[in-house]
Amino acid sequence: MLIKYLEWHFFDVPRAILKAWKNFLAFNLKYFSMGLLLRTLFSPWRRYRSSYGRGLDLKRYFETFTFNMITRLIGAVMRSFLIVIGLLIEVLFFLAGIVILIGWLALPALLIVGLCLGLILI
Repeated sequence: MLIKYLEWHFFDVPRAILKAWKNFLAFNLKYFSMGLLLRTLFSPWRRYRSSYGRGLDLKRYFETFTFNMITRLIGAVMRSFLIVIGLLIEVLFFLAGIVILIGWLALPALLIVGLCLGLILI
C-alpha cells in the first residue's frame, strides 16, 4: 500500500501536473493568438486603410500615405501591447506551474515536519 501511494504521489500526479501545465501554456499562446499577432504586427489596425485613387494628386497621396502609416502604427502598438500582456501571463503560468509542482513534491516532507513540530509543542 505504501509503495502504491509513493508511486501515485511521486510519479502519477507529477505527470498529470506536467500535462496540465503544458496545456495551460499552450492555451495561453492560442488565447492571445501570439503567432497571428506576430505575423500581422504592422498590418493596419482593424483593416482601416484608404485607397490612393486614380491620377496624381500629391495632396491626396500624402494624406492617404499618412493615414495608412498611422493605422499601421496604431496596429503595431496595440498588437505589441497584447503580445507583452500574453507573454507576462505565460511567465506567470510558468512560475505557477513550478510552484505547484515543487509544492506537491514537498507535501510529504511538510507533513512529517509538521507532525514532528506538533509533537514537540505538545
